[in-house]
Amino acid sequence: MANKSIEKATTAEITPINKGNYSMETEERNALFEKYRGEGWEAEYKKYRRDWVENAKKRIVSDYPLLVDCELSSLCNLKCPMCYTITDEFKKKNNAKLMDDKLYYKIIDEIAYKVPALRLSLRGECTLHPRLVEFVKYAKCYGINDISFLTNGSNLTVDFFVELAEAGVNWITISLDGLHEIYEKIRYPLKFQDILEKIKIIKQIKDKRNWHRPVIKIQTIYPAIKGVQEEYYNTFAPFVDLVAFNPLIDYLQNDKIEDIVYNESGFCCPQPYQRLVIFSDGTATTCSNDESADIGIGNANESSIYELWHDEKERQIRDIHSSSFGFHQLHTCKLCYLPRKTEDSESFTVNGREVIVENYVGRSQTVGK
Repeated sequence: MANKSIEKATTAEITPINKGNYSMETEERNALFEKYRGEGWEAEYKKYRRDWVENAKKRIVSDYPLLVDCELSSLCNLKCPMCYTITDEFKKKNNAKLMDDKLYYKIIDEIAYKVPALRLSLRGECTLHPRLVEFVKYAKCYGINDISFLTNGSNLTVDFFVELAEAGVNWITISLDGLHEIYEKIRYPLKFQDILEKIKIIKQIKDKRNWHRPVIKIQTIYPAIKGVQEEYYNTFAPFVDLVAFNPLIDYLQNDKIEDIVYNESGFCCPQPYQRLVIFSDGTATTCSNDESADIGIGNANESSIYELWHDEKERQIRDIHSSSFGFHQLHTCKLCYLPRKTEDSESFTVNGREVIVENYVGRSQTVGK
């Protein structure tokens, strides 16, 4: 798609790639994480990651999305204080459920050998789905090279991990907010020592079997580790592949639009050129931050992935985002963290390395607010 009101150089400035989640790692460990994630399909992986950046910045619409978010579960077994799924508004608008087997197989059968990456989680806890291992195997058998999911780790037993690894999962991210009592308060009723022990055992299994994958990433909301950043890193880094954090965004949608400070240069969303999101009930949306499908573009039970990706509604969304301030036309996009202005107002040190915290201007960093 041709650029309309912005030059390519400007597009690069206002199209953030992977904004919001920040590594605490050394350059060497970051590189090793990427190496192992792409191990065995190096050339294709390199192209996939290049396209992830270039398609968004140059407004290239590929034949199929680069990533399909296939939400296996919108149900969760926790009620974390910063999560939007606990709000009355979310419960009113969304039917929490597990994805039907028929829908999952329909999606995979279509995108086989066409889509390089599959994400099996979004709003809920995907390990609640009883067919998770079977689903991973099926996708791998049909040429989906990069399979990943986010989990709270509650169901990640030793046997389950081995099954997932042998099925072909490339990458598991574990949400692990804070240390000790902070973690237990946020991730109630989980226990800190239990999750730490699981992570240690996973490391032992991988070492014993000489497995590089699945790579294990842990991430925390920043307020949960403030003041203990180095301790947090040193507690987990010996046992995982990547340690990351993210400043607290407006998960609960408490911020008023009139108080939000946006990037002065504008914003063009990368996601309509990168991924397509399919919720557990089949609802399709253009963005992984559109938790209630307010910008819905159809339903995967009724339409193909190809049709949804090239749908007129999707094209209109891309057109809106071709202007640097076009996002103001969409209420959901105005609430999103991606166009918000950040400031390098804070930093911390980990083993002699400075890590910058890119906080959102005016955004509360208090859990539950």
